Amino acid sequence: MNPTPALSDFLRTRRARLRPEDVDLPDYGGLRRVAGLRREELAHLAGVSVDYYTRLEQGRVGNPSTTVLDAVARALRLLPDETGHLHRLARPAGRTHRSRPARQQPRPSLLRLLDRLDHTPAVVMGHRMDILAWNRAATALFGDYGALPPEHRNIARITFLDPASRDLYADWTTCARENTAFLHLEAGRRPDDPRLAELIGQLCLGSPEFHRMWADHPVADKTSGHKRFHHPVVGPLDLAYETLRPADDPDQALITYTADPDTPSDDALRLLLSWEVTR
Repeated sequence: MNPTPALSDFLRTRRARLRPEDVDLPDYGGLRRVAGLRREELAHLAGVSVDYYTRLEQGRVGNPSTTVLDAVARALRLLPDETGHLHRLARPAGRTHRSRPARQQPRPSLLRLLDRLDHTPAVVMGHRMDILAWNRAATALFGDYGALPPEHRNIARITFLDPASRDLYADWTTCARENTAFLHLEAGRRPDDPRLAELIGQLCLGSPEFHRMWADHPVADKTSGHKRFHHPVVGPLDLAYETLRPADDPDQALITYTADPDTPSDDALRLLLSWEVTR
């Protein structure tokens, strides 16, 4: 995962999604060879020369200043996660050769929390989206992770390579893109992580959808939101998810799934958990 081509891809995709009218620039018409803003238009918005921006987009600026990167981020209308990603790609830390790291182990404190969430599906996720631990309620919702080899217990891998996930997630494309965006964020943070690079390579080879989404370079953290499910036992479920990270160990997260009280999804979730206990 080389930061130089990643920086070029990221800037090109973000420039391509903007039109002159989006950034209050006049559009004089004429044929545009590429989608989105031209380099000279973006350079004008960022207050840098066209030559400098061209070299930046090509990864040929050795140490761009924070001020310039922030100006480019504003010109591209980047979100906070995307702005941080731009800084990491443009000013990567010193590269080091890393041996293959050991698989993450769940924090004991997160395991204790997991044990107490009897009626709430929850998993502990590592920074590569590995599923490090889960409770019985999560098994009822997602299936038995324990039946998978440890190296296959990964949210992104299951989403893209397990056909059953397309039936389970009512908004499969949205979920898949969110996973891709998180992996891009992690790739920018950890360009030397061989396990992460291996996972991304496997997904690119095994899933045409992942390959296309990866080329679009979405970037976003996994925080909170809603997911809609079509569960084979209880049917439709609309659940809110929250991602809780320990302040002193943000490489692990406890992800919980809950239903709004007194809703059909709440009733369905209760029925599902009761069914799992009986089973």
